Amino acid sequence: MQMSLKLHSERSKGIACIVFSAFCFATMNLFINLAGELPTWQKGFFRNAVALVFASVILFRERKKPGMKINKKNIGLLLGRATAGTIGFLCNFYCVDRMNISDASMLNKLAPFFTLIFSAMFLKENAKWYQWSAVVIAFLGSLFIVKPTFGMEAVPALLGVLGGLGAGIAYTCVRKLGSMGVGGALIVFFFSAFSVVMLGPVVAFTYVPMTAWQWVFLLCTGLAASGGQFFVTAAYTHAPAREISVYDYSQVIFATIWGMIFLSQKPDLYSVLGYVIIVGVAVWMYLMNKRADRVSKEGCQNEQ
Repeated sequence: MQMSLKLHSERSKGIACIVFSAFCFATMNLFINLAGELPTWQKGFFRNAVALVFASVILFRERKKPGMKINKKNIGLLLGRATAGTIGFLCNFYCVDRMNISDASMLNKLAPFFTLIFSAMFLKENAKWYQWSAVVIAFLGSLFIVKPTFGMEAVPALLGVLGGLGAGIAYTCVRKLGSMGVGGALIVFFFSAFSVVMLGPVVAFTYVPMTAWQWVFLLCTGLAASGGQFFVTAAYTHAPAREISVYDYSQVIFATIWGMIFLSQKPDLYSVLGYVIIVGVAVWMYLMNKRADRVSKEGCQNEQ
């Protein structure tokens, strides 16, 4: 009984964290767009430089807690998460600069699909049929919102898919690191530091002067990204990808709302249908998970 309640509580925390991270990342994409024409790597550098400051403060405060040290067991996964994450967000930034934010968010939301695949392949977290179905249906719902056509430029779209792939690998590493007891603050700190070190020399040689408003928007980008990173890291340490990844599709909804308010992008009937599909499938999977828990609990009681 206590174990069942604990699992339910952990899943609820994971769902809440993944939705909050989706909100933060949608907001981040808005600020990236508002920052105007700057090199993708320059935007990425300042995005993670701000996140590095926050992560450093939190890591310092939690340095005595378990899982806050780098060792031989976790260094490989930390490097994998940082490398895949850096590639992922740079591809996403490139997309946001050249497509509307809902388009870019949809392509980035291939990440949960890839996460489910990689978690099944490498972490042996075999998803149930309805969990696979939910991710596929949610992805189709995203297509109703974006309505992709063959008229999109090939390079931004392909890089958007690559960004989703990178994020999927990164989230899988986060899940494994969480199961090993590695602290979220260390994961975010390592990723932020890695990307700042990698992008720093490039920015130094290609720096483009920025206006006061561009500085403000990039600062806000970093703040939103920091929230997104900490929430998504917490989400995948609380629950496996197969149980919560579908809720990450809520970013598409948040992005569309921001597009309506700030970029004069009004959703049509197809977009509304996409919202209904995404929210509906999220609720359906939640109810199916609860049902599976109840059946498992009853089975344990019968064995006793």
